[in-house]
Amino acid sequence: MDLDPEGIFRDDSDEDEDTVQEREANKEMVVYLVDASPKMFTLATTQDNEKQETHFHTIVSCITESLKTQIIGRSYDEVAICFFNTKEKKNLQDSAGVYVYNVGDREELDRPTAKLIKDFSSIEDSFMSTIGSRYGITSGSRENTLYNALWVAQALLRKGSVKTVSKRILIFTNEDDPFGTITGAVKTDMIRTTVQRAKDAQDLGLSIELLPLSRPDEQFDMSLFYADLIGLDGDEITEYLPSAGVRLEDMTNQLRKRIMKKRRVKTLSFAITNDVCIEVNTYALVRPTTPGTITWLDSLSNLPLKAERSFICNDTGALLQDAQTRFQMYNDTIVKFSVHELSEVKRVASHHLRLLGFKPLDCLKDYHNLRPSTFIYPSDQRIFGSTCVFVALHSSMLRLGRFALAFYGNPTRPQLVALVAQEEVTSSGGQFEPPGMHMIYLPYSDDIRYPEEVHVTYGDAPRATDEQIKKASNLFKRIDLKNFSACQFANPALQRHYGILEALALGEDEMPDIKDETLPDEEGLSRPGVVKAIEEFKTSVYGENYDQEEAEAAAGKASRGDASKKRKEITDAAAQISAAYDWAELADNGKLKQMTAAELKSYLTAHDLPVSGKKEVLVSRILTHLGK
Repeated sequence: MDLDPEGIFRDDSDEDEDTVQEREANKEMVVYLVDASPKMFTLATTQDNEKQETHFHTIVSCITESLKTQIIGRSYDEVAICFFNTKEKKNLQDSAGVYVYNVGDREELDRPTAKLIKDFSSIEDSFMSTIGSRYGITSGSRENTLYNALWVAQALLRKGSVKTVSKRILIFTNEDDPFGTITGAVKTDMIRTTVQRAKDAQDLGLSIELLPLSRPDEQFDMSLFYADLIGLDGDEITEYLPSAGVRLEDMTNQLRKRIMKKRRVKTLSFAITNDVCIEVNTYALVRPTTPGTITWLDSLSNLPLKAERSFICNDTGALLQDAQTRFQMYNDTIVKFSVHELSEVKRVASHHLRLLGFKPLDCLKDYHNLRPSTFIYPSDQRIFGSTCVFVALHSSMLRLGRFALAFYGNPTRPQLVALVAQEEVTSSGGQFEPPGMHMIYLPYSDDIRYPEEVHVTYGDAPRATDEQIKKASNLFKRIDLKNFSACQFANPALQRHYGILEALALGEDEMPDIKDETLPDEEGLSRPGVVKAIEEFKTSVYGENYDQEEAEAAAGKASRGDASKKRKEITDAAAQISAAYDWAELADNGKLKQMTAAELKSYLTAHDLPVSGKKEVLVSRILTHLGK
């Protein structure tokens, strides 16, 4: 029964908070700082020794791929592209050696557009003639292009509050010591001012990250300068290991790891007891990927339309401006509700999460996980000391092998959840899995179905022989997918969808050819060992003459089908001939005897009657069928 058929208790702002991310709180602004010194344009041989590419080409290619991904997945994020160590200058601060790249009427820091991606992807062809390259930091000069670039990037990220927007600066370079050509007090002073500029930006909430590239004959040394610029020490430097060589895949993967920063879905209050409450952030992990939503455009201006809702009086037709009072009919009485009363009615708990107790991990079954879980991590932003309490709870759960049972007071779907502690996993390259807890949404009692069991006796149940089991095991070993993961295969429908959108947006003439990786590996299945294993398994189950019997059955079925088709054609032809006569009138007038045997047989064939016998027998059979 629908307890609220008219939606009286529905709030206009109601959304599924577990699946809808807070857009403003997760919005990100990124400035790409690209080194354009002559060293970036030096040809270098790739790892596979197939071709030579410049580091500048590698960076342009990976930023282009990143923008294509971003315009699909996070289209409301804003980006800016800035070159430093350039001959020309273009920035609001009029700083030398810094060029802010932009196209059309787009603002310098704005959402990525198709024209920006298309023009930027081909910038190498005209870069030297329009922007130019030079060494910005040279001996005998006090000019500091890196300092100017950080200043320009900080100015670009001035809009928006760091409380609701994540601001980042990504530096691309292959020069590990930008001040290596100068010495003495001038070098010390320039390093100090540049590092101080970076610290000032970080104090304002800006994040500065580096994506270094190494030359084949020289490794990028973070300790010379950039470790101090970013504020790294010790093991943190290993997280910024440069790409070996100039492989596009290496650089693109590094950029994807930097740009795909985990963004919190929302912040929850977690009540441990009545007197102890901590703050945790929630993060969405694996979620289904779906095509983007459709945006309606004006037919004349081609601008996005904004949907608005208005209330009209049922009696007068006038547009109602004031907020409407909601009510519910109960026993012929109008019961009115205020906004505050509605919010109180919907509230089922004073906290988002409330701890109920603990249970052994073996009590949590696989089928209890009905929907994707949420990862939670402590935060001291509003409740200081949350991390200490969370760590104590986390370590105790791991040590005792327990999971926490909690009540999740979501207004739209209150339910019990299981908090499973995850231990930190590290590798030589850094952290592999972070410490925290997985919030698993437990099912209601009616969410679990109990299928009916079919009871059969031992003799009735078919059982495989030892030979069949052996052949099946051999077949499994032959076609086993090593290290299989569903993440290895892209959704071909989504790939084609976004590929066509990209081709149309960028004005490309040819549609992309999407490879469907979910299709069977015909080449792998045709290997002699696999073919032999399949044939042996089929023979052990169906017998040696199975193929011959199947072919004979198919041939018999085909011959029967041909005969049936031929009979239908004869019946249809006879029906056409028979329809030309009025057989009842011919029978009443005694004219059936005057007709030929072929004409009489056409009637019998059309009505699926026997056609054997002499003419007198045929006439008698027709009269009997007509009831004469």
